[in-house]
Amino acid sequence: MLLKEYKTYFITKLEPLYDVLEAESFFYIVLESYHKLKRIDVALQPNLEITLEQKSYWDKVLQQLQNYKPIQYILGKTEFFGLPFYVNENTLIPRPETEELVDWILQSLPKAQSVLDIGTGSGCIAISLKKNMPQVKVYALDVSEQALKIAEQNAQVNNVDIQFIQQNILVLQDIPLSFDCIVSNPPYVRELEKATMKPNVLNFEPHLALFVEDTDALLFYRKIAHFALKHLKPNGKLFFEINQYLAQETIAMLAALNFKNIQLKKDIYNNDRMIQCRL
Repeated sequence: MLLKEYKTYFITKLEPLYDVLEAESFFYIVLESYHKLKRIDVALQPNLEITLEQKSYWDKVLQQLQNYKPIQYILGKTEFFGLPFYVNENTLIPRPETEELVDWILQSLPKAQSVLDIGTGSGCIAISLKKNMPQVKVYALDVSEQALKIAEQNAQVNNVDIQFIQQNILVLQDIPLSFDCIVSNPPYVRELEKATMKPNVLNFEPHLALFVEDTDALLFYRKIAHFALKHLKPNGKLFFEINQYLAQETIAMLAALNFKNIQLKKDIYNNDRMIQCRL
């Protein structure tokens, strides 16, 4: 079967479920991952054929996409901040907004010596910071043993040294360390927001890393902020990725704890998404 013919079939099958451009992007992502070919190769070589074995692989990918499984989980990998990362159902899929958070930290803390990433998941924040600030000692904490296995694998792939810690921040009392920077992208989606979420997120990404109870949506932010009061160095900074609907509540909580220079930043979609503050 010609590859260009399968492309038409692939996109047609996905059109009822996805935007055409998104379906086309899935095709080219798989093309590069599986065949090591780019979009231009299909255009320049219209007679490229796929074998029955290759078609079987494509059909399995297609079926999973029709069930709304994220392409990153199907392939087991993604890219974040220009770096390769393995992902699976134990880790959130890194998002462009979080890349903006990493960039903001890099701009704000060029001379940092120690960083703690709380709720590291795939390790994308911690590893990206270490890769771009090799002088920094980076620690990464998560409650999930399965997530930390993936994060450790990602640290090896990207050739960086990260100190991983398995702890639940909600019950962690103390650790004998202090930091120039604490960063977290904790669970912040309220249960009431589930109705607005797409099935590729709701049915596949780990709920442990996504959701908080409606009655205490700032649970993780409050606990991490109290932890930061004890473990940030003088003039140390705290960075959060936040729920866009709870920006003012998050700012008020931080102000009540006497954090200073609280800055709110919008993401590329013009949503309130990031906060930084200092002791």
